[in-house]
Amino acid sequence: MSVADSERPAVYRIYSEAERARRDATPWTLVQGVLAPLQFLVFLVSLVLVIRYLLTGLGYEIATWSIVIKTLVLYAIMITGSIWEKVVFGKWLFARPFFWEDVFSFVVIALHTLYLWALSTASFTPGQLMAIALAAYAAYIVNAGQFLRKLRLARLEAAVAV
Repeated sequence: MSVADSERPAVYRIYSEAERARRDATPWTLVQGVLAPLQFLVFLVSLVLVIRYLLTGLGYEIATWSIVIKTLVLYAIMITGSIWEKVVFGKWLFARPFFWEDVFSFVVIALHTLYLWALSTASFTPGQLMAIALAAYAAYIVNAGQFLRKLRLARLEAAVAV
């Protein structure tokens, strides 16, 4: 049991008072707050480009670059999110309040990384590559929903604490 777990009351809360203070004090919270909507914007643009390619056969290169950029932003948010978790909860990943979000993040990362590997091997057709990207994007939507739910719960928790 970590120190953070011993601070948590018997009724489950996302943050103990100490964790909330660390969360609010660390600049990594702002980094996550900037990267999350940026990643979503990159995702939306990329999704449109991928769908455009699949429907028309046009824009393969720009769709491909958009997927690569989306993957790089995903890696950045995962790395900085891990740092944020270490600062707030004392664990690099899989802190109790974000355990399932982190587990599913690895599914998202695996699919995005599979896309990069498939692209680099040049042994997949453009359609197959786009299918991998769409699978990665579907997983991302689920994961983003997990985090948005947790954000909403944290805000409700904070409102009750005031």
